[in-house]
Amino acid sequence: MNTKRILKKEFFITLFIKQNKWHRFGILIHTLAVAFHVFKAKRYSMLSAAFLHDIGKPYVAYQTKEDKITGEYSFHNHEEASYHIIKKWKISEYTKKLVRYHYLIRGMQKAKEKNHLGRYHRMKRAFENLDENFKKELELFMHFDDLGKSCFFESKNHLN
Repeated sequence: MNTKRILKKEFFITLFIKQNKWHRFGILIHTLAVAFHVFKAKRYSMLSAAFLHDIGKPYVAYQTKEDKITGEYSFHNHEEASYHIIKKWKISEYTKKLVRYHYLIRGMQKAKEKNHLGRYHRMKRAFENLDENFKKELELFMHFDDLGKSCFFESKNHLN
C-alpha cells in the first residue's frame, strides 16, 4: 500500500470518525462491532476476517463531488485492497478468501440495481466459482458486516 495515503485526511477521517450513509461509525468502530457479532455468534473461524476485512479501506477512501456535498466517503475496490495487504501473511486461506470476497454478494446486488451488467457478470462469474459451503459462509459474514454498520451492541437478528 502507498504510505503517502496514510498522510491524507481521508485516511484518518474514515478510520476514526465517519464513512458514509451505510456506516454509522468510522472503520475502526465498525470493525470492532463486526468482530463483536462474530464472537457473540461463536463463529470463531471468522474472527480474523472480522478484524481484517476492511483493513485496506482507509487507503482507498476518496470523495466524489456528491460525497463532498454530503460529507461522506467512497471506497472503490476496498476488499481487494484489504486482500492485497494480507495475502502474504501467515493466516488461513479461509480468512484471506473471506476478506477478499466479503463484498461480492452486495457488489453484485448493487451492480444489478445500477444496471452495470458487465460488472455484474464479472462478479457473478467469480461468485459461481466459489464452493457452495463458502458461499454460505460469505452470506453469514455479510450479515455480521451489516450488523456492524449500525450500533455496536444492537442486533436485529440474534444468532445463537
